[in-house]
Amino acid sequence: MESRDLDCCGYDLGRTIPQPRSLTRGAGIGYGTGMIRISGRWLLIVLGVVLFAHTSPAPLIFRPGEGWVYEKPGGSGKWSRTRAKDQLDVAVAAFNQQDYSVAVKAGKRVVNVWPASDYAPQALYLVGRSYEAEKNDEKAFSTYRDLLQRYPKASNYEEVLQRQFEISNRFLAGQWFKLWGVIPFFPSMEKTARMYREVIERGPYSPVASTAQLSVGAAYEKLDRPETLPTAAQAYLATADRYHEQKGIAAEALYRAAMVYRRQAQKAEYDQSLATEAILTFTEFIGLHPDDPRVPEVQRMIAELKTEQARGALGIAEYYDKRRRREGALVYYNEAIVKAPNSTYAEVARERIAALKASMPPAPTPAAPDTVAPLKRDPAASPPASSAPAAPVPPAKDR
Repeated sequence: MESRDLDCCGYDLGRTIPQPRSLTRGAGIGYGTGMIRISGRWLLIVLGVVLFAHTSPAPLIFRPGEGWVYEKPGGSGKWSRTRAKDQLDVAVAAFNQQDYSVAVKAGKRVVNVWPASDYAPQALYLVGRSYEAEKNDEKAFSTYRDLLQRYPKASNYEEVLQRQFEISNRFLAGQWFKLWGVIPFFPSMEKTARMYREVIERGPYSPVASTAQLSVGAAYEKLDRPETLPTAAQAYLATADRYHEQKGIAAEALYRAAMVYRRQAQKAEYDQSLATEAILTFTEFIGLHPDDPRVPEVQRMIAELKTEQARGALGIAEYYDKRRRREGALVYYNEAIVKAPNSTYAEVARERIAALKASMPPAPTPAAPDTVAPLKRDPAASPPASSAPAAPVPPAKDR
């Protein structure tokens, strides 16, 4: 009888135990074991990072209430303080030393950890100033927006508005916006106009509000597109209306609105309404600001616009004239004369009116009315009128 080795439980150690087909494949065994080992390693790494992040010397660390922040190797915790006042002092000192990265981190920590403290507005202001110093104007503008929204009673509210206004001015001058906040990508007058509008919304009666409203029109005018020029003109007119007490701003806004209409009129071949708007706005400018040194120039431009209107009317008249629609032609020839009576267009219009009238058939003379003989009355037809005097009317009786 063949002897077999048995274990302590009586199982035959030499017997081959059948395995499931999925586990007998070599690739399947390796894949499952490898995945378990890799998952275990990553789990340990993640747990280690989360549990020991506050003492980790790695550049990217996590702090409760602050999130993930970057730290230079060996520099972790040197700028962090446990009191809001001390943390603000760190931000101020770093800003004065032009260490803007530390100033940003210290300022943000004040706002994140002690948002209701008296030091938070000043800390957020330093963050914005640091972004400005680093030529990151979009982030600076956004930080100032956050400051005005969260702390509307900040003591330096108008100064922050002034900062936003100056940033907008730089973009109006052609500064490029940055892609992802890093790569200079393109200038944008639409974005610039929105920034100015935001300044106006936050401080409609601030010292920079009127100039910001004027700059909204300037941003749209710079685009110089048919769909944006009307918006520019409306922005200028809104400035003149809203800030009419500021004579200098109001005069400039009215003049610019008229100039925008004039530019549009020069591009419109048959639409004379834009020229009319320009003339009306220029006339209003002269009436409200007669002492402005630009009045003689404005009067000259009004005369040019009227001459342009006469040219347009003459063109329409000739259009009707060629198609033998004489009534319509006469209407527009007369309009050309009325718009600019001393222009060459008016002379041509007069000649054409005379020619048209000469070529027209004479109007028929109305026939004279027939003379009707007086009717003879037949004596027998009606009795003759009585020649006796009328009977007197009896007096009214007293009641």
